[in-house]
Amino acid sequence: MYLMRIGAPGTEKPVARIDDETYVDLSDVVGDFDETFFGTGGLDRIRPVVAERAASGQVSRFAGERTGAPIARPHQILCIGLNYRDHAAETGQAVPDEPILFTKSPNTLVGPDDDVRIPRGSTKPDWEVELGLVIGRRTSYLDSVDDARDAIAGYLVVNDVSERAFQMERGGQWVKGKSAETFNPAGPWLVTSDEIDDVLALDMWLDVNGVRRQAGSTKTMIFDPCFIVHHLSQFLVLEPGDLINTGTPPGVGMGFDPPVWLQPGDVMELGIEGLGAQQQHVLGPR
Repeated sequence: MYLMRIGAPGTEKPVARIDDETYVDLSDVVGDFDETFFGTGGLDRIRPVVAERAASGQVSRFAGERTGAPIARPHQILCIGLNYRDHAAETGQAVPDEPILFTKSPNTLVGPDDDVRIPRGSTKPDWEVELGLVIGRRTSYLDSVDDARDAIAGYLVVNDVSERAFQMERGGQWVKGKSAETFNPAGPWLVTSDEIDDVLALDMWLDVNGVRRQAGSTKTMIFDPCFIVHHLSQFLVLEPGDLINTGTPPGVGMGFDPPVWLQPGDVMELGIEGLGAQQQHVLGPR
């Protein structure tokens, strides 16, 4: 299934995308794609509904509605740093021995085509196309990496927008450079795990103003999604609907010589094979 939320911010309705033109409205079946939905077997509950309605022609046509993030604001957004060998090299940092974990404020979550706003005092705003995953059930102390497969509801495109000066030069943890408003565009869809043949064979790309900046593949990940979920479950409880950003391939702005930073008026376009594409216009500070 391809789950979406469409409508104005704060009033999005849950739907299942059938194709580029049509969707099945699920707002009479579930309140939202949120912690309660994922934690109470929501995916299994809506699967026959989507199939029946699609088969019987109970579909609606997209009519230019805004696309929101495909999940409601999660309990937490967890992020994995330096998870591609070539990205670690471009930043001059060592390949990690185990996943580097940092957090991102849940209120950074916005739709895939919503504007990204540079924060006040920013001097080094940057982009990062990433594979995101959503936790499908309450998870802790998983016994094996294989057990993590059943804990993943699906995958989506995310842009882990970053402010490098805040991240690297202002002391403390990376969260300062990751948590400005609008810094986590997500979607357009949450693609359930059964729709993806091999999550470690997906091409990734990101353009700024029509210039290709990132081109990579999930096959060069250091730690794969199941390993990440198993690893994190040893340290904290993962809640249904939690979002995990799994790292970025090379080509971020800080990796160029000289570095290239986002500017007001820039346009970012990005996507992952099979998971859809995003476009964001960059705005200046409030």
